Amino acid sequence: MTALTLMAKVSSSSQLKEVGRAVNFSFKGLEVEAKVAGTVAGGWVQIDLSGEDEGIATNYLIKEIGVCPGTFENVRKFSTAKGYIRNIKKDGMLFVDVGVFQPKIVDATIPLRRLQTQLIDGREIALKRIAELFGLSEGLPVGVKVLDVNEAENRIGAELSGGQAKKYAVWRESLLDRLLVLGASLQEINFALKHAKLERDVIEVEPLGLLEHALTCKLGTDAAGLIPKIGRTLKNATFSVFNA
Repeated sequence: MTALTLMAKVSSSSQLKEVGRAVNFSFKGLEVEAKVAGTVAGGWVQIDLSGEDEGIATNYLIKEIGVCPGTFENVRKFSTAKGYIRNIKKDGMLFVDVGVFQPKIVDATIPLRRLQTQLIDGREIALKRIAELFGLSEGLPVGVKVLDVNEAENRIGAELSGGQAKKYAVWRESLLDRLLVLGASLQEINFALKHAKLERDVIEVEPLGLLEHALTCKLGTDAAGLIPKIGRTLKNATFSVFNA
C-alpha cells in the first residue's frame, strides 16, 4: 500500500468526499483501490492506494495533483510548488501553506514588494488592494517559487511562480472578469450555472485545483453579480473576484 498526502486541501467532510470521488473517477480502468484516509495539518488530504496498478496511480497523482513535501528537508531552494493562501497580513505579507507540517507548520511568505513587482509593474499599491484586484483570498491555490529556505528560523521565502504570474498576466490581457469559486467540484459548479441559467454568461470554467475553479465571464458580465445567483446553490463555497 502507498500512502500519500495530496496537494489538495478541504475544510469539510463533504469536500473530502468530493476529492475521493474525483480521484477514483480518474482511476477508471485501472486495477487500483483508492481510499481517503482523512486529513492532516489543517486540511491536507491523505489517501491510501493499493492494487496491481498502484504504481501507475501513484505517479498520476504526483504529476497531476502533487504531494505535500511534509518536512522542511524536502523543500529545495528555487523549486516551484503549489500552495494555498492561508493569510493576508495587513503589514504586507502573503502567507502560503505549501504542505510543510512536520514537526510543525511552516508557511512560505511572499512580501508585498515582490507581489508589486510581479503583478502591477512595481507600483506601490497596498496588499489589500492587490488582493481585491486579483481575487487573492484564504484557500486560493497559487504556484510559488522558493527563494530562501532557513530551517533555523523556520522560514521559507518565496514569490509567485513564473507560471502563476503568467496566468495572471493572461487573465489581465483578456479584459474579462473571473469569478473564483473555492470549495466546489466541477460537477457542482456546472449544475449551479445551469440552475441559474448562466451558461451564456460564463464562457469557460478553468480548474485551479480539485475543488477550486475560475469562471471566465463573457465581455460585459460582472463577476461579482454572479455570486448571489449561484451562491444559493453552492452554499458551502467561497467566492472572490479577479478584475485586475
